[in-house]
Amino acid sequence: MEMPELITVADFCERYSIGKTSFYREKNAGRLKTRKFGTATRIARADAEAWADSLPLSTGDVS
Repeated sequence: MEMPELITVADFCERYSIGKTSFYREKNAGRLKTRKFGTATRIARADAEAWADSLPLSTGDVS
């Protein structure tokens, strides 16, 4: 079994331009899968991309 590419919480937040509070909200709501190695939290790149793909699309309407 191949080990997935993992990124840190800081790298995830930087890549997707969200804060740690938003990250933990998504994680705790079950919308983002994470992996634990002792005290370290990591996100598989595939899970990060699946999370991003699940976000609602903007219609471009500005109200």
